[in-house]
Amino acid sequence: MSDKIAKAGDPSDTKVKRRDFLTGAAGIAVGGAVLAAPNVARAQAAITLKFQSTWPNKDIFHEYATDFVNRVNAIGEGKVKIELLQAGAVVPAFGVLDAVNTGVLDGGHGVSAYWYGKNKAFSLFGTAPPFGWRANQYLGWLHYGGGNALYNELLQDIMKVNVVGFQSGPMPTQPLGWFKNEIKTPDDLKGIKYRTVGLAADLYKELGTAVTILPGGEIVPALDRGLIDGAEFNNPSSDRVLGFADVSKTYMVQSYHQALEAFEILFNKTKYDGLPKEVQAMIKTSAEAASADMSWKQQERYSKDLQALKDAGVKVIQTPKPVLEAQLAAWDKVIANASADPFFKKVIDSQKAWAKRVVGLQFEIEVDQQMAYDHFFKA
Repeated sequence: MSDKIAKAGDPSDTKVKRRDFLTGAAGIAVGGAVLAAPNVARAQAAITLKFQSTWPNKDIFHEYATDFVNRVNAIGEGKVKIELLQAGAVVPAFGVLDAVNTGVLDGGHGVSAYWYGKNKAFSLFGTAPPFGWRANQYLGWLHYGGGNALYNELLQDIMKVNVVGFQSGPMPTQPLGWFKNEIKTPDDLKGIKYRTVGLAADLYKELGTAVTILPGGEIVPALDRGLIDGAEFNNPSSDRVLGFADVSKTYMVQSYHQALEAFEILFNKTKYDGLPKEVQAMIKTSAEAASADMSWKQQERYSKDLQALKDAGVKVIQTPKPVLEAQLAAWDKVIANASADPFFKKVIDSQKAWAKRVVGLQFEIEVDQQMAYDHFFKA
C-alpha cells in the first residue's frame, strides 16, 4: 500500500484486517499448542492403591468393602483407583493390619476386633461393651465424643503402627450363634468349643466356654468337622451365604457379647499422607457415604435372608433372659480386669459417659416402638 492510507470501507482494508487476524490466530493456535503440550506431558496416571478385605468374596461384608471402593473410584474420576482383593489373596485375614503397616498392602477392610491379640483396646473400637447403645450411637461417639482421638492414640502413640483408619458401617446386634443344641441356660455354654473374636473371647471364658478365634471363611468348615460346637459370625445374610444352615439348624439370636460393631478401613499412613488433599477428602467422604448406605442396605438384605433361613428349616430362637443376664455379669469382670491398663480404662470411661448421655436421651424422648409394632402387626 506504500504511503497510501486505505479509506474506510475500502475492500483492501478488509483483506488487511482479515490477513492480520488469521496471522494472529495462527500464532495463538501455535502458542496454545506449545503451552498445552507440557500439560499433556505432565498428565499423571491414576493413583492405584492395593486393598485387601478380611472377608471371603461371597460374603456381604466383602460387598460392603466393594461399595466403599466403588465410591472412591467413582468420585476419583481417574485421579485414584482402589483395587480390592478378597481375604487371603495377599495375606491371611488376620494379617491385614501388619501388611498395611509394612506397606505390603496400601489398605484393608476389616474390624478392629481382629487385632485384639495385639492390644485388647482394639476391641473397644467396633465391638464395644453393651452400654445400652447402638452402633450408630457408637459412631457418634467416634465423631463427636472424642472417640477418633483415642483411636488414633491407640494406632500411632501406643501401637506405633504406620496406619490411619476410618470406622464405617453400623452393624446391629450379632446373634448368639449357631449350635448343635439349643442354649437354654448359662450352664449350656460351659465346656463347649465356640468361635468368637475380640473381647467376646474374654466374656465367654468367664462363662466357662472354650473359645476358638477364627476368621469368617474358616468357621463353617470347623463346625462341619466338629472342631467347634458353636459359633457366631455377624448377621443373617453373611450366615446364609457362608453356609451355616448346612451344618446347623439351631440359630440363637440376641446377645450381649457383641451388641454393636463397625467396620475399620485402614490405610498405610505414609501412603495416605502422600496423597493429594483432594484424594484424602474423597476417601473420607466415601467412607461416610458407604456407612450410611450400608445402614440402609442391611435392612433390605438381613430381613429377607433371615426369612430365607427360616424357610430352609432353620429354627430361630431368642436367647433366654438368664443367659443375657450372665453375659452382663461377665462383662463387669472383663471390663474390671482389662481396665488395669490405663488407656483401656480411659476409653471405657469416655464411652460410658457418651452412652449414658446419648442413650439416656433416646429412652427419655423416643416412644416405645414395640408397642406400635405389636399394635399394627400382632393384633
